[in-house]
Amino acid sequence: MSSFSATFLRLINDHLGIVGEPPIDIQFNPSGYLFLASENEASILEENVNLQRQEGVAVSLLSPAQLTKKFPWLNTDGVALASYGLENEGWFDPWTLLNAFKKKAISLGTLQYNGEVTSFNSVSYEMKSRDQQSKLLCIRSVNVQLPEGFERAKVDCSIVVNAAGAWSGRVAEMAGIGAPSENFLSGIKLPVEPKKRYVYVWHCPEGPGLESPFLIDTTGAYFRREGLGGNYLGGLSPTEKEEPDIENLEVDPEFFEEKVWPKLAHRVPCFESLKVKSSWAGYYDYNTFDQNPVIGKHPLVSNLYFASGFSGHGLQHAPAVGQAVAELILDLKYKSINLERFSFDRLIKDEKLLERNIV
Repeated sequence: MSSFSATFLRLINDHLGIVGEPPIDIQFNPSGYLFLASENEASILEENVNLQRQEGVAVSLLSPAQLTKKFPWLNTDGVALASYGLENEGWFDPWTLLNAFKKKAISLGTLQYNGEVTSFNSVSYEMKSRDQQSKLLCIRSVNVQLPEGFERAKVDCSIVVNAAGAWSGRVAEMAGIGAPSENFLSGIKLPVEPKKRYVYVWHCPEGPGLESPFLIDTTGAYFRREGLGGNYLGGLSPTEKEEPDIENLEVDPEFFEEKVWPKLAHRVPCFESLKVKSSWAGYYDYNTFDQNPVIGKHPLVSNLYFASGFSGHGLQHAPAVGQAVAELILDLKYKSINLERFSFDRLIKDEKLLERNIV
């Protein structure tokens, strides 16, 4: 999916450009990702790199000595091995990409309305297969609360795609997914819930320069450059016991001071004198089952499709997932990229799809 999206973004104006509009510039910075591994993680990192290379990804393995030579500002204490992406890796402006998708869709006739889904109106029918009888649902309309006043809208539909991000699990519950039932499958919920994550921006005039990659430390702390003025952006995912309250988007400054800063300063000594400038919080659509997305059709709600549970990787996979789900709806099968392994079926079979060395 990442490789598919990299090609899409390289040709973004061919896909999302609009006649008469300025060219789209997502401000892609191709500085690569640098994953650091301890002695215990080195073999896993090497396995991942071998798999990436089999898929045509240009990535190198670096020893501590090679790291020191290439990135002299880096403290390699505790680092046994590192992987460094050589192309198609970096970061870009997500807001520009989102607006490019929206403007292109609207130019092609899409109607956009803002509101909150409150419930579904469904009909049920019976289906027999191999002497087994199942009760299926079909969503006929969606009830939406509009943002202003008390007006509500009823939207008739033939297809519903649940791409509600962190709230996808709640939307699925409205469709009866996960509710107690005589049918075993009906009781299996979409295990996606919001997880709050902090992002901090700091200033450090003596920090790494233009050659600085997106660095992921052995501790899970990460950072990258933010512009050209000695600013950096980064953070750290909390442990399960440290998970913050999701009822608001307030940022905990002590989390940076106590959990993030010591790890950053150890890895990049010049960060000992950094100064935090700003911060914000946002939600991951976190799949508690295996931290990977759920994509495709639900087995019992015949016209409901999923594109959720990306656990922080949705931005880089969005072009691939959008293409795949569109093909599944229009052609009844995947054509450009096969995402069958991410189907809802793995939840039924209790087959986790796990990754290692991710941030």
